[in-house]
Amino acid sequence: MPSVPQFRAARGLLGWSQTQLAKAAGLSPVTVKRFETAAGARVSDDAVAAMRQAIEAAGVEFTNGARPGVRLVGKLRAKLE
Repeated sequence: MPSVPQFRAARGLLGWSQTQLAKAAGLSPVTVKRFETAAGARVSDDAVAAMRQAIEAAGVEFTNGARPGVRLVGKLRAKLE
Protein backbone atom coordinates (compact mmCIF):
# COMPACT_ATOMS: atom_id res chain seq x y z
CA MET A 1 0.00 0.00 0.00
CA PRO A 2 1.29 3.48 -0.81
CA SER A 3 2.31 5.64 2.12
CA VAL A 4 0.54 8.80 3.26
CA PRO A 5 3.37 10.99 1.85
CA GLN A 6 2.89 9.26 -1.52
CA PHE A 7 -0.81 10.12 -1.45
CA ARG A 8 0.02 13.76 -0.65
CA ALA A 9 2.59 13.84 -3.46
CA ALA A 10 0.06 12.34 -5.88
CA ARG A 11 -2.45 15.05 -4.98
CA GLY A 12 0.28 17.60 -5.56
CA LEU A 13 1.04 16.27 -9.04
CA LEU A 14 -2.63 16.50 -9.89
CA GLY A 15 -3.05 19.91 -8.27
CA TRP A 16 -5.92 18.49 -6.20
CA SER A 17 -7.06 19.67 -2.79
CA GLN A 18 -8.22 17.16 -0.19
CA THR A 19 -11.77 18.09 -1.15
CA GLN A 20 -11.13 17.36 -4.82
CA LEU A 21 -9.65 13.96 -3.99
CA ALA A 22 -12.61 13.20 -1.74
CA LYS A 23 -15.05 14.04 -4.54
CA ALA A 24 -13.16 11.94 -7.09
CA ALA A 25 -13.06 9.00 -4.66
CA GLY A 26 -16.68 9.32 -3.52
CA LEU A 27 -15.63 10.05 0.06
CA SER A 28 -16.10 12.89 2.52
CA PRO A 29 -13.33 15.49 2.81
CA VAL A 30 -13.08 14.58 6.50
CA THR A 31 -12.06 11.04 5.53
CA VAL A 32 -9.22 12.29 3.32
CA LYS A 33 -8.05 14.76 5.97
CA ARG A 34 -8.13 12.09 8.67
CA PHE A 35 -6.13 9.73 6.48
CA GLU A 36 -3.46 12.31 5.70
CA THR A 37 -3.11 13.70 9.21
CA ALA A 38 -3.38 10.47 11.19
CA ALA A 39 -1.13 8.42 8.89
CA GLY A 40 -4.15 6.46 7.71
CA ALA A 41 -4.76 4.91 11.09
CA ARG A 42 -8.52 5.45 11.25
CA VAL A 43 -9.55 5.07 7.63
CA SER A 44 -10.94 1.87 6.17
CA ASP A 45 -9.11 -0.16 3.57
CA ASP A 46 -12.04 0.49 1.22
CA ALA A 47 -11.58 4.26 1.57
CA VAL A 48 -7.85 4.01 0.87
CA ALA A 49 -8.57 1.83 -2.16
CA ALA A 50 -11.08 4.41 -3.44
CA MET A 51 -8.53 7.22 -3.07
CA ARG A 52 -5.88 5.17 -4.83
CA GLN A 53 -8.23 4.29 -7.67
CA ALA A 54 -9.22 7.94 -8.16
CA ILE A 55 -5.59 9.06 -8.24
CA GLU A 56 -4.55 6.33 -10.65
CA ALA A 57 -7.55 7.01 -12.91
CA ALA A 58 -6.43 10.65 -13.07
CA GLY A 59 -3.00 9.66 -14.41
CA VAL A 60 -0.68 9.20 -11.43
CA GLU A 61 1.11 5.95 -10.65
CA PHE A 62 2.43 4.92 -7.25
CA THR A 63 5.96 3.50 -7.37
CA ASN A 64 7.65 1.26 -4.84
CA GLY A 65 10.94 -0.53 -4.43
CA ALA A 66 14.13 1.22 -3.44
CA ARG A 67 12.61 4.65 -4.04
CA PRO A 68 8.88 4.79 -3.30
CA GLY A 69 7.18 7.74 -4.93
CA VAL A 70 4.70 8.81 -7.58
CA ARG A 71 4.92 9.64 -11.27
CA LEU A 72 2.73 10.90 -14.05
CA VAL A 73 1.58 8.36 -16.60
CA GLY A 74 -0.82 8.12 -19.49
CA LYS A 75 -2.93 10.98 -20.74
CA LEU A 76 -2.04 13.46 -18.00
CA ARG A 77 1.68 13.11 -18.71
CA ALA A 78 1.07 13.62 -22.44
CA LYS A 79 -0.90 16.81 -21.74
CA LEU A 80 1.92 18.24 -19.63
CA GLU A 81 4.75 17.50 -22.07
